[in-house]
Amino acid sequence: MIHTSTTNHAVEIHPMDEFNQELVNNVHPPQWTNPEPHGTYNLVIIGAGTAGLITAAVATALGAKVALIERHLMGGDCLNVGCVPSKGLIRASRTWAELKHAEEFGLNVSGNVNGDFSAAMARMRKLRARISHVDSAHRYKKLGVDVYIGEGRFSRDGTITVGEKTLHYAKAVICTGARAIALPIPGLEEAGFLTNESIFNLTTLPTRLAVIGAGPIGCELAQAFARFGSQVLVFEQECRILPREDPEAAEVVKQAMVQDGVQFTCQANITHISQHHSEKIIHYEVDGHTKELAVDEILIGIGRAPNVEGLGLETVNVEYHTRSGVTVNDKLQTTNPKIYAAGDICSPFKFTHTADAMAQIVIQNALFPHPLGLGYASTDSLIIPWCTFTEPEIAHVGLYESDAKAKNIAIDTFTFPLNEVDRAILDGEDEGFARVHVKKGTDTILGATIVASHAGDMISEFTLAMNAKVGLSTITGTIHPYPTQAEVMKKVANAWRKTTFTDGKKRFLQRLFAWTR
Repeated sequence: MIHTSTTNHAVEIHPMDEFNQELVNNVHPPQWTNPEPHGTYNLVIIGAGTAGLITAAVATALGAKVALIERHLMGGDCLNVGCVPSKGLIRASRTWAELKHAEEFGLNVSGNVNGDFSAAMARMRKLRARISHVDSAHRYKKLGVDVYIGEGRFSRDGTITVGEKTLHYAKAVICTGARAIALPIPGLEEAGFLTNESIFNLTTLPTRLAVIGAGPIGCELAQAFARFGSQVLVFEQECRILPREDPEAAEVVKQAMVQDGVQFTCQANITHISQHHSEKIIHYEVDGHTKELAVDEILIGIGRAPNVEGLGLETVNVEYHTRSGVTVNDKLQTTNPKIYAAGDICSPFKFTHTADAMAQIVIQNALFPHPLGLGYASTDSLIIPWCTFTEPEIAHVGLYESDAKAKNIAIDTFTFPLNEVDRAILDGEDEGFARVHVKKGTDTILGATIVASHAGDMISEFTLAMNAKVGLSTITGTIHPYPTQAEVMKKVANAWRKTTFTDGKKRFLQRLFAWTR
């Protein structure tokens, strides 16, 4: 087991089987020897999550002298406790769910079919270890990056210490990411709880699981564990899940989760947690009534907090806040012009792909300074899509209808249901829709939401159109292969196109066709 303490929390990786040993040997090599620093680095990067890794690799490829510091696991949340393990788990749970409905497709599985949760978790660990080679300390050393394993801290302007070593930098980048937020519920700490940083250590399926929080992490894992066979109850603050998303889209997902066996309790006030032998008892109030719920495990999935502590930011006049993280401008420059930040440490959009995009901006601005700030790369130009990987998925880009109203932007909205898309019907995945918002009276796409089994793969067509500044007319003129679920994009674009065919145009064509008969 690897157990690394930080200022605020500790992260554990176990069991120490062959797969986790491979993982740790790649991303936190036990026998790693830090290099001897010499001269001044063009960039010193603190944090080897997605933002730090991309910045280091690209900057080194361009010829810069780069140092990369990581105190725990290279690959950050995405590889170790986020995207990679969660999607491996979700894929296994989807297979289990498909078998439960196999008779619909003519397959009789009423015989001896047993699920092995520990085997599903072992598969996840095996694949995570395989992917970890890409983020390994050994690979980055071969790329030419000086990799330091240890605590990085600003000692004064222009220097960072790692243990007893002092690194000098021309520019520095803070990429220390974020961590799971706990809750100040009396008795919670004593009873014990899971977050995304510990749930992937499980080897035994909890019979009863309580999930506090109905955001993306809570919903994804609640549905996955329900499909594995856990009794799952989700405590949601509001009477809806995924409050950031389109309400109708979120309701489609909620009903799918209910069908998978997930139960919901809304607007409950959890007063305290107690223990009875191995059980954790959640005491809560709802609708004026006091209730109790006995569970085996409690998962907290209410959000993330930036890792700003222990970096010596005050020493180098870098402004930060414990909730929002490091303060940056649109160039990702901190209040110290020699120091930049990228990724979850400074962004409200805590996604791997956002960290990747921000790394590209940091590289351009930190390594290629522009006089008077002209020609720099800016976060203002980023069009960021995202996806919640429930079943069905919800993917979104741009404005929601509520955003447009808040900004007094007049829009037209077009929606097309999946139950009118042939491939979705044939796949038995016809719950959902595509919805697009355009600037009123035009085909200019301002935002889009897709609810579908492969929404995350499909949203890129709208994202590309927005980035290229082409509208729905371009999508209507694009041939989509039949039959695919992605046809829903063209069908929703055609819904816009029909509105452009006015009664006046129809009357004109009727006269023209009558004249040419």
